[in-house]
Amino acid sequence: MTVLPMCGLALLLGAALEFCTAAPSVSAAAPRTTQNKYHLAQAYLDKYYTSKAGPQVGEMGAPGGRALIKKIKELQAFFGLRITGKLDRPTMDMIKRPRCGVPDVANYRLFPGEPKWKKNTLTYRISKYTSSMSPAEVDKAVEMALQAWGSAVPLSFIRVNSGEADIMISFETGDHGDSYPFDGPRGTLAHAFAPGEGLGGDTHFDNAEKWTMGMNGFNLFTVAAHEFGHALGLAHSTDPSALMYPTYKYQHPYGFHLPKDDVKGIQALYGPRKTLLGKPTVPHAPPQSPSIPDLCDSSSSFDAVTMLGKELLLFRDRIFWRRQVHLMAGIRPSTITSSFPQLMSNVDAAYEVAERGTAYFFKGPHYWITRGFQMQGPPRTIYDFGFPRYVQRIDAAVYLKDVQKTLFFVGDEYYSYDERKRKMEKDYPKNTEEEFSGVNGQIDAAVELNGYIYFFSGPKAYKYDTEKEDVVSVLKSSSWIGC
Repeated sequence: MTVLPMCGLALLLGAALEFCTAAPSVSAAAPRTTQNKYHLAQAYLDKYYTSKAGPQVGEMGAPGGRALIKKIKELQAFFGLRITGKLDRPTMDMIKRPRCGVPDVANYRLFPGEPKWKKNTLTYRISKYTSSMSPAEVDKAVEMALQAWGSAVPLSFIRVNSGEADIMISFETGDHGDSYPFDGPRGTLAHAFAPGEGLGGDTHFDNAEKWTMGMNGFNLFTVAAHEFGHALGLAHSTDPSALMYPTYKYQHPYGFHLPKDDVKGIQALYGPRKTLLGKPTVPHAPPQSPSIPDLCDSSSSFDAVTMLGKELLLFRDRIFWRRQVHLMAGIRPSTITSSFPQLMSNVDAAYEVAERGTAYFFKGPHYWITRGFQMQGPPRTIYDFGFPRYVQRIDAAVYLKDVQKTLFFVGDEYYSYDERKRKMEKDYPKNTEEEFSGVNGQIDAAVELNGYIYFFSGPKAYKYDTEKEDVVSVLKSSSWIGC
C-alpha cells in the first residue's frame, strides 16, 4: 500500500503562491484578468479538491465548466463561505491564503480508516537539524509541539537519539527519498505521514526555509504542531480557530493551549487524558517496558530533588518519585507528564519556597512556577534571575530557608540568589568544592532537609552540615527511593 504524506504547508508570500508536489506555480499578484483568475483557481482546486479518481494535479478544465463550479462550491462549503459556485472576492481571498497542502475532500477530522497509534508511549527522534536554528531551539520547538497534543490525550512522547523511532523528524532538501520532494524557499514547508509502519508518523521539514521560534521566517512550533496533528491521525478541521485548519496562522509557542476543536478531534482517536483529583495522569507503562529506565540503577543520580508541600519529589529522566520525608513505604514512580505535562522529561533543577507556596522547575534556559501541582502561566527565562547570558541551563538548585537564599549550581560553580531582594548576590559565582568541603564532583541535584543540605552527585548523596561546614555522611543516591 502506498503511504501518502498527510500535509505539506504551502505559504503565500509576496506575490507568489506555490503548491506542493506536481502542482504548477501560479502568480497570485492580484490577477487583473478573468483568465489569470481562473488559472489560479483551477490550480488550487485541482490540488485540494480532486480525489484520486479525478483529473491529475495540474490538469485544467474549461473556465466556468460544471466540474469547476462543483469544486468551487465544495471549497465554499468547507470554509463556510456563501455557496455561489463563482470566484467572488471572499472565495479568491481564501484561495490566496497560506495553507496546508493536504486535500480538503473526504473526511475533514479523521483520515479515512481512522489510522491511529495502537500504543500510548511514542518515541520520536530528530535525525537531521536545520542550520537556521540551534539544535537546542529545534529540540524545544518539537518538544512543545508534541506536548500540545499530549496535554489532551493519554499519550507520552519519549525522545531517542539513535535507531528507528515511531516519529522520525528531519529537515530535508529537494528529493529526499519519500516521493514527495521539497521545492525550495517559499514553497512547501513540511509534510507528515499518518500513523503506521515504515514512513507512518514521519515528519519532514524543508531545510531551504528560514525556521525560527518567532514571527520572522517560519515559526517551527506552529508548523510542527500542525504536522504532528497529522502524524497522530488528524486531517483538517473546518473551524477557523483550530490548529488543524488548512490555512497557516502563526501560533505563539509559550502559553499555547490546544483549541477546543482540536481537542475533540484528537480525543475522538485516543480518548481524554484521565484525571485524578484534578491532576492529569496517564496509565503506567508495563514494568518491563524498555522505555522505563532501571529504577534502581546504583550508578544513577537524580536530575532534580525538591520538596513540594509535604512531599519530597525526586526526578530522573522522564520519571519522578513522590514520598514522605520520613517514610519509605509506598514510593512509586510516575511519568513527569502525568503531573507536569508542560515539562515532559529531564528536569534540570527544582526548588520550593515554602513560605510563598511556590516551586520552581528549570529546564534549559527556561523555568516554570507552580503552586502545588498547578502550573502558574507559561515558562519564563532563567535570565530573569540575573544569570549571565553564557549560562544555558541550571544543574541544581537549593533554597536555604534560614537565610532566604537560593543556591544555583552550574558546572563546578554556584550562584547565590537573594529571594527577599529578588536579585543575584555580588561576588558570584564561586567554586563549589572550595566552598563546600567534602563534596566532590558536579552537583546533579540538591535539597535542604532539617537543617542539612543533601547534595546528589552521581551515585552518591552527601549530607552536608551547614554549621560544621563539612560533609557528615555519604549515602547511595538510589537509597532515597528505597533501593
